[in-house]
Amino acid sequence: MSVTPRPARRFAAVRAGRLPAALPVVVPVLFAVMDALLVNGTGLGLELGVSLLAAVALLWRRRFPLTVFAATLPGIYIGYIWFAPMVALYTIAVRRPDRRLLVVCGALLATAHFLPYPISDLSFDDRRETALFLVDALVTAATPIAVGLLTRTRRELAARLDELTRSRAREDRLLSDQVLATERARLAREMHDVVAHQVSLISLQAGAVQISTADNEARAGARTIRELSVRTLDELRHMVGILRAAGADTEELTPQPRLADLPRLIELSALNVDYEDTSDRGAERSEAVERAAFRTVQEALTNVRKHAPGAWVRVRVTEEAGRGLRVEIRNGPADAAVPAPELPGGGHGLVGLRERAQSLGGTLTAHGTDDGGFLVRAEFPSAEFPSAG
Repeated sequence: MSVTPRPARRFAAVRAGRLPAALPVVVPVLFAVMDALLVNGTGLGLELGVSLLAAVALLWRRRFPLTVFAATLPGIYIGYIWFAPMVALYTIAVRRPDRRLLVVCGALLATAHFLPYPISDLSFDDRRETALFLVDALVTAATPIAVGLLTRTRRELAARLDELTRSRAREDRLLSDQVLATERARLAREMHDVVAHQVSLISLQAGAVQISTADNEARAGARTIRELSVRTLDELRHMVGILRAAGADTEELTPQPRLADLPRLIELSALNVDYEDTSDRGAERSEAVERAAFRTVQEALTNVRKHAPGAWVRVRVTEEAGRGLRVEIRNGPADAAVPAPELPGGGHGLVGLRERAQSLGGTLTAHGTDDGGFLVRAEFPSAEFPSAG
């Protein structure tokens, strides 16, 4: 078993890589040499010399296209070759697509092909033969220009297609980042609306147990539950802030609660709530509108537990023709006899509710009342706002 030395393998790889790149340069030269030998024979002379010079000059056609083209003109005029001048003119059409330059070079090639050598042999006695020579010269000059321009156009289209492909890939990455940001924002909204509400309810129930029970062990357990609830809400506040900063909230996760779930929410709130719903239960409404109404009540009740423990609460859901759905949550001042749960707040609740209402074409107002309470009023159109879709 023989093993090729590493330097030899490296040299073979380099040589194999250079050989395909050199083929487009070397092959035209070989064809041009064959053309010169077939037309002028192997005997040394002026015709063969200028023809071989034109063939060898093709080696530098990519760096000096105009100079090489000029060097091939004596070959077609004196040596009657056509391959080398046509390749040189093709190179100019690919690399220098100036119309005026191509017209001049094409005219020079056609003239060198049409005029005989020596010029004294020029005769117009046979008009038919002269016309054929002229047509042949024009076709010989026009063909490499047309093929060169076609090649250049094809390369430009390929480059443009590659650019569009890369641009599409960038757009896909940006869209993916936008979707990720939207998912983070929706997750933040769900964490705030659902988790904060449930944890604050747990803390409130634990506080009630801590006050009402006479068992020291049960009181200690309730105190621990309250402390854990406060810590959980504090950590949740930081996480919600990070997630909301990563993207805009434009769409809700499903499945989501509807307006019909409000009685159950109020029943579990452990608050003194007076609930009234005069809306049409059979009316067709946007799911986004009903979810927003539910979240508005949920957030308002959570805020009552945080900032006004023991306060009375009135929840009114009404619907008027032409004005859409209205949700109003009003609470009185806090009861001094009821201890505050000391739950942390992230400051995202009312801001998120206002953003959600505006995205649906509605409005949300929140302000204090003269009796020391607070009022949250949200109005939504019956159908989803067009810009929100």
